[in-house]
Amino acid sequence: MAFAGYRATQLAVHDTILDPARNVVFSWHSRKVDSPVRSALVTLISCPYCMGWWIAGALLTTWLVVTGQFDRAPLLVHGVEWLAVAGAAVLLNRVDDTLGEVGK
Repeated sequence: MAFAGYRATQLAVHDTILDPARNVVFSWHSRKVDSPVRSALVTLISCPYCMGWWIAGALLTTWLVVTGQFDRAPLLVHGVEWLAVAGAAVLLNRVDDTLGEVGK
């Protein structure tokens, strides 16, 4: 799950395939930069930690529902799982960022 979260976060925040969608949001924000909602959305799609948190939650929820495991544990347990998946994915992002800087 952490590797899937890491890769999905990279796709959402950095990969060029989603540049057109991100550019639409950036352009929308630039027309009204004092909008808190627009600023929050730009922050979300620009931040691997912010986006990674929500992607990890979506991936985990999808996995638990599809495999029939969602109702087998209390929500608190799934909350801890969410923290674990998001934390491991962020660690992978940090390692990738660090190794990318070393190679430059």
